[in-house]
Amino acid sequence: MLYVPTGRTDSVETVMKIAALFSTFGTTPSPSAVPAGQRPRDDELDLFGLTHPGHVRAENQDHFLLCTVHPQVVVHATSLSDPDELALRGQRLATILLVADGVGGSAAGSKASRIATAAVTGYVASALRSYHTTGSSSEGEFIASLRAAALGAHDAVRAEALAQLDGRQMATTLSLGIVVWPWLYVVQVGDSRCYFYEGGRLRQVTRDQTVAQELVDRGALSQEQAQTSPLSHVLSSAIGAAEALPEVTRVDVRERGCVILVCTDGLTKHVADAEIAAHLGAMKSAEEVCRALLQLALDRGGSDNITIVVGRALRSASE
Repeated sequence: MLYVPTGRTDSVETVMKIAALFSTFGTTPSPSAVPAGQRPRDDELDLFGLTHPGHVRAENQDHFLLCTVHPQVVVHATSLSDPDELALRGQRLATILLVADGVGGSAAGSKASRIATAAVTGYVASALRSYHTTGSSSEGEFIASLRAAALGAHDAVRAEALAQLDGRQMATTLSLGIVVWPWLYVVQVGDSRCYFYEGGRLRQVTRDQTVAQELVDRGALSQEQAQTSPLSHVLSSAIGAAEALPEVTRVDVRERGCVILVCTDGLTKHVADAEIAAHLGAMKSAEEVCRALLQLALDRGGSDNITIVVGRALRSASE
């Protein structure tokens, strides 16, 4: 994957980083009888993510994060005999599904994707103090904070390149899905993708930030030509590169059984959208569908690192 800049974007100050990342995280609960449209409980979420180097690349430069964000009470001292019985964790504020694909042509793609994952997640977690404003007239402030999170990750990666690589470029894509019920907010930089599946239909929420897609948007290429063009792998925007152009999209996810899938292009190079839709329509669990799609990409060559994250709220037992 290569990067070609097409303009200029101002940056913001480097944001806080979080310390821990996980290589695999998942949970598959049993369905519960709850009314459709009601906010899902934690035990009603079906979440899973995985990453694989593929069959060709020596290094896995992808990173992902799948987590829920909660307010928490930290007990420093008490006279109570059993403080563990206190309700120490509050109601879930958000669910985060994130993938980052280090740009192979840069000096340290793996480090870039790791730094971006940590930086953007730390920023979003801190910004959730205003999560209650989403869906209201002040929602623009929340959306602006998501763009700022991506630009903060951009600054963090560029600062690391300047400090450790004598200014040589390192870069990464970023696709972040954050569910603040009943909305999914998707932040996109690069060509990793977020899909939304509902009612038998698959929708690509994100827009590929590639030179080929730019030409399609200008009418110079058809969508069919873009799919086979070598320019489909040339990025026009990336975290840590000369410019990052974060785009934010909002999707209503209140319908039980709808599925969110976030992935790097290691999957979509080998598996068509129609095949992804078929697997999501027949899925038994988030873990099962992640492993099935991974195996399909590997069976067809696994020419790149492959990362897949899937999340849904289970349907009620009566549905």
